[in-house]
Amino acid sequence: MVKHQPLQVYERQLCLSCLTGIYGCRWKRYQRSHDDSSKWECSWFLILCSSFLLLLVWSYFWWEAHNDYNEFNWLLYNRSGEWSDGTIPILTTTLVGFSYTAFLMILAFCHIALGQQLNLYWIHKIGVLAVLLTTITGVVSIDDLWRDEWDIVLISLQSTGPFLHIGAVAAVTALGWLVAGQVVRGERTRFQFVLLLVYVCVLLALYLAPLAISSPCIMDRADLKPRPAVIGRRGAPMIAPENTIMSFNKALQQKVVAFEADVTVSVDGTPFLMRDQTLRRTTNVAKVFPQRQYDDASLFNWTEIRSLNAGLWFLTDDPYWTVQFLSAKERSRAGNQTVCSLVELLRLASKTNRSVIFNLRRPPQQHPRYQLWIKDALKAVQRSGIQPEMVMWTPDWYRKTIRAAVPLLQQTSEEKVSADEQKDRGTRTTLSVHYSQATVQEIRRLSSSNVSLNIFPVNEPWLYSVLWCSGVQSVSSDAPHILRKVPHPIWLMSPDEYCLIWITSDLISAAIVIGIFIFQKWRLSGMRSYNPEQIMLSAVVRRPSRDVNIMKEKLIFSEINNGVSSTDELSIYTEHGYEGYTRDGISR
Repeated sequence: MVKHQPLQVYERQLCLSCLTGIYGCRWKRYQRSHDDSSKWECSWFLILCSSFLLLLVWSYFWWEAHNDYNEFNWLLYNRSGEWSDGTIPILTTTLVGFSYTAFLMILAFCHIALGQQLNLYWIHKIGVLAVLLTTITGVVSIDDLWRDEWDIVLISLQSTGPFLHIGAVAAVTALGWLVAGQVVRGERTRFQFVLLLVYVCVLLALYLAPLAISSPCIMDRADLKPRPAVIGRRGAPMIAPENTIMSFNKALQQKVVAFEADVTVSVDGTPFLMRDQTLRRTTNVAKVFPQRQYDDASLFNWTEIRSLNAGLWFLTDDPYWTVQFLSAKERSRAGNQTVCSLVELLRLASKTNRSVIFNLRRPPQQHPRYQLWIKDALKAVQRSGIQPEMVMWTPDWYRKTIRAAVPLLQQTSEEKVSADEQKDRGTRTTLSVHYSQATVQEIRRLSSSNVSLNIFPVNEPWLYSVLWCSGVQSVSSDAPHILRKVPHPIWLMSPDEYCLIWITSDLISAAIVIGIFIFQKWRLSGMRSYNPEQIMLSAVVRRPSRDVNIMKEKLIFSEINNGVSSTDELSIYTEHGYEGYTRDGISR
C-alpha cells in the first residue's frame, strides 16, 4: 500500500489572500489547510458574534430613540449644568463599532464557507474586546441614566416587528449554507448534531414568531380612526427658539390645533414661559446677570426677564441641527426673540382660534408669590380675553379652587383616570401622558370611558403612525413640521394580507433551506469520488509546466524519503497532460 505525503499546494489567489490577510494577517501565498479551527479561535468567533449581536440591539435602540434625542440632551443638561449634544459621541462610536464588527463577521463567514481556519489576528481580538466592553458600559450607563427609554424598543416593535421578522428569516435562511456545509461532512460528531438542532430550533421559532407579534397597524382600513391632531409643544422648537412668539407662529404655519407650554411665575406675579428651572440654557442671563445665572428663573422680576435675549442660544447651540435651513431673515428674527409671557401666548391663541395647554410650575417656598401663584395664572387667563373653554390647565392641584374661580376652564390630568372616577367627575377629561404609558388596550379603554387622550412627545413618523392606528386623539410634538408630512400611517395592512406575507415568506425560506442541504450533500458526495492528489493537481492544471513538475517531484520524493516499499504506481491522469511516474522509473 502506498503511503502518500499530503501535498502542500501554494496558490496565488488574490481574493483568498485578502480574506485571510485582513482577518488573520496572513498575506503570503496562501497554503491551503483543511485542519479545523482550534477551540481558542472558535471562542473568539463566539465573542465576535456576541459583540455583533449586542451592537445590533444597541444600534436599533439609538435608531428608535431619535424621537427623544433632545430629551436625552436636556437630561444631561440638568445633571451637568452645561448644554451639549451627548448623542454625537454615542452615535459615532456606535457606528464605528458596528461597522467594524459587521465587517469581521462577514470575513469570518467567508472563512467558514471556504473551509478555512478562523485565525483572528491579535489586533482584531483587542478591537473586538474593546467594542464589547464599550457597548456593555454604554448599556449599563443608559440603564442607570435613562432607564425609561428602554420602553421605546418594545413600542417600536409594533411598527417594525413584521419587517424585522422577514429580515431575520432571510438572514437565518442565508446562514443555512454555512450550517449545511458543516453538517453534511462525512464524519458524524456531537458538534454537528448540536449545530443542526440549534439551527432548526431557531428557524422554527422565527417561522412561528408572528404569533407573538402584535401591531395596531395590522387592521382593516375601514377601522382606522381620524388623523390625530398635532399640538405644538413649546411651539415648533426644532425650527425656532422654544417658547417664543416666533416658535408659536412657526407652529401655526404647520397647522397645529393647540399650543403647549411650561409656565413659571416671576417675583412680581407675571406668569411667563420657561421650561428649565434656570434661565441659563435659553437666555443670555450669564452675560446680563452673571452673578444670578444659577438662580431660579422665578426669582427674577418681569422687567429683568424681558431684558434678556431668548433666541441667540438657538443659533449658537443649534440643538436640532436645523439652523442651516433657516433663511437670513429668519436667523435675524430668531436672534432678537425675548421671553414670552403667558398673556402673550393666550392672546395669540385667541386671535388664531387655537387652544392652549400649559403646565404651571410652583415657585420655591421663599418666593413672594408662593401662596398666590394660582391666582396669578388665573388673572393672566382672564386678562388675555381668551375663551376659558379654550384653555387646558394641567396641574392636578387645587382642582376645586380653579373650577370655582373659572368654571369653564378645561382641566387636564397627567394621571390615568379610572372609569368610576371619570363618572364622578361627569365631564370629558383630557389625559396627557408619556407615550410609554399608553398601550393599545389602555388607549381603547380610555376612549370608551369618554377620556380624550393626548400623547407626548411624538416627533417621529413611525411613532405617530402607531398611535394613529391605536386611536389616539392628539399628540404633542416638537416637530409639527415633520408630522404634517404624514397624511396617512406609514404602513397599514389587513390581518389576511399579513398572514399571506407571513406564510409565504416561511414557505420560501423552508424550500431554500431544504434545497441548500440537498445541494451541499450532493456537492460533497461528488468530491469524495476523487483522491486528494487528483483534486490538488487538477486545481493547478493551468499552472506553468515547471511549477507542475516541481509539485509532482515533491510528492514522489516525499514517498521515497518516507521509505515507501510498495511498487504501486502513483497515477497522474493523462487527461491533464501529466506522465505516469513509478518508483522504479525514478531509481533508473
